[in-house]
Amino acid sequence: MKTNKKTNVTSTMRILHRYLGYFTAGIMAVYAISGVLLIYRDTNFLKSEKKYEVVLQPNLEEKELAKEIKSRNLEFTGSKGDIREFENGTYNIRTGEAKYTKMELPYVLAKFNELHKSTSKHRYASLNTLFGLVLFFFVVSSFWMFNFKSKAFRRGMIYAGIGFIIALIMVFFQ
Repeated sequence: MKTNKKTNVTSTMRILHRYLGYFTAGIMAVYAISGVLLIYRDTNFLKSEKKYEVVLQPNLEEKELAKEIKSRNLEFTGSKGDIREFENGTYNIRTGEAKYTKMELPYVLAKFNELHKSTSKHRYASLNTLFGLVLFFFVVSSFWMFNFKSKAFRRGMIYAGIGFIIALIMVFFQ
């Protein structure tokens, strides 16, 4: 039986697309969940209040305290003796004792977000890079799912173009 080069490329792309899709399905689910959660990170959606009591170095400034307790925009709002008050807690400048509350996601969802927000130095960096490359492969290989001359392919190209244009508009014309 005679096979041509185009059929081999199409067949190979389809097979790779299928098995990489199965392989990455779990990772895609985690990214999808954490991506949606990150959209609402400025709200208390699915978060619960956690209370902390820690002893830190005495005499910390606002910025140093914020870094230690991993809180953004921490400002002292008042004081009573050695106690400095801030929005969600207190800090004793003499003893270093800090009592504060934070709104946090449940453990599993917080770990999902950690995967999504990793940086180049993070332990997930290579996984995230590989996943990004696989997603890009999905973009390219999806064009081999239909015959290039078919009506479905032409329609698909129109939808792909519309999606690309919408993404550009959203990115550049906010």
